[in-house]
Amino acid sequence: MGAGHDHGHTHAAPAGGTAAAAYRGRLRVALGITVTVMVVEIVGGLVADSLALIADAAHMATDAVGLGMALLAIHFASRPAGANRTFGYARAEILAALANCLLLLGVGGYVLYEAVQRFLTPAGTEGSLMVVFGAIGLAANTLSLTLLMRGQSESLNVRAAFLEVAADALGSLAVIVSAAVILATGWQAADPIASLVIGVMIVPRTLKLLRETLDVLLEAAPKGVDMDEVRAHIVALDGVEDVHDLHAWTITSGMPVLSAHVVVRSDVLNAIGHEKMLHELQECLGGHFDVEHCTFQLEPVGHAEHEARLCH
Repeated sequence: MGAGHDHGHTHAAPAGGTAAAAYRGRLRVALGITVTVMVVEIVGGLVADSLALIADAAHMATDAVGLGMALLAIHFASRPAGANRTFGYARAEILAALANCLLLLGVGGYVLYEAVQRFLTPAGTEGSLMVVFGAIGLAANTLSLTLLMRGQSESLNVRAAFLEVAADALGSLAVIVSAAVILATGWQAADPIASLVIGVMIVPRTLKLLRETLDVLLEAAPKGVDMDEVRAHIVALDGVEDVHDLHAWTITSGMPVLSAHVVVRSDVLNAIGHEKMLHELQECLGGHFDVEHCTFQLEPVGHAEHEARLCH
């Protein structure tokens, strides 16, 4: 490379390709549980004439699709990088999380609509059957939550699946409570009210996840990385005069990256060498900000103006 154009790289990706890959097996188990409970709740909803059970089953149907997409995304994300896709298919996990968000918002809207319709056209709901099927759903969802608990803090993809299952568990609890009210008082409105609760629980969590997913797609700075602090740490290194074209973004969960043009005094570079300077920059970013995939261009003082003239 030409003088002043040294590039330093560190490459670190989670084991198996992405943060979610380690939870592939648990996602499969959760998918099997979800499909089983979905079928049980559909049968129970039809037999008990319970909108709350049908709503929860519909939500679980989208969860099953979401979990399937999450697994498919992990499969694609684990494929090796190529000449045209230098980061491979890692971003597929974020696209799956986005698709899950859209599904969840659609289901939330549908449940809310059906609940209003049930208020307008009341139905005779069998409370005792609701308790049985609701309890089955709650037990199964609790098991799935336990499987995904750890992974949801490491991957947006797994977090999307976790939130879906969490909403299902709360939905099952709402079914049980509404069934108890119907059995105790005969008040049939408890069923659509439980459906409204399920819908309201879905939307806020989904919007939060959607915002985080869009931040990744729009290449916002990684969560927890303050760019002003990053700049300050780089400039604080001995010999560094300035930093420009500083960018940080996230390829997928657990894979933050950063690039920067670092202006270094020539006397310092001559004294310690380019390799030592790059090591110091990489250790600074990896140690303080947990950004291990970094690319630096070292430049002498005044080189930025030279680049600007060339660009024009």
